[in-house]
Amino acid sequence: MNTVKHNKVVTITYAILDHHQAVVEQHDVPVAYLHGSAGGLLPGIEVALEGHKVGERIELKLAPEDAYGLRDESLVFTDDIDNVPPQYRRVGAEVQFQNEAGESKAFHVTRIEDGKLTVDGNPNLAGQTVTCLINVIEIRDASPEEIRNGMPLKSAKGLLH
Repeated sequence: MNTVKHNKVVTITYAILDHHQAVVEQHDVPVAYLHGSAGGLLPGIEVALEGHKVGERIELKLAPEDAYGLRDESLVFTDDIDNVPPQYRRVGAEVQFQNEAGESKAFHVTRIEDGKLTVDGNPNLAGQTVTCLINVIEIRDASPEEIRNGMPLKSAKGLLH
């Protein structure tokens, strides 16, 4: 029987639960990734899937450093709300900032109080231990093109950084 190993295209469904065990992301439509390609799966996922077979379900707890990372308080900024354009003056709004090198990063408005607005560039699950529930749906050999590109023709979303 086929098992998850290097240069296999693995198709999965999954759910990610936060530290309160609330589902924060769920994919019931199968997604695929190329195993062993360093294709951006959350650290620890590929290792946990190694050797598993179609039909198996894996429950995996990931510490922050193996999932969404530790919180970085240098990515949290507070400013007077009057300095913020009106379209961003709501909790949950996404703001794109660009550094001197031209790299963009998304920040989210997390708090508005006392005339101040706070944005946070950390992933929502940064600093949390998460639980991943993963179902192995299909395993197949990767094509030479997929191996060259480091990803299947359709790539996994969500579990990717």
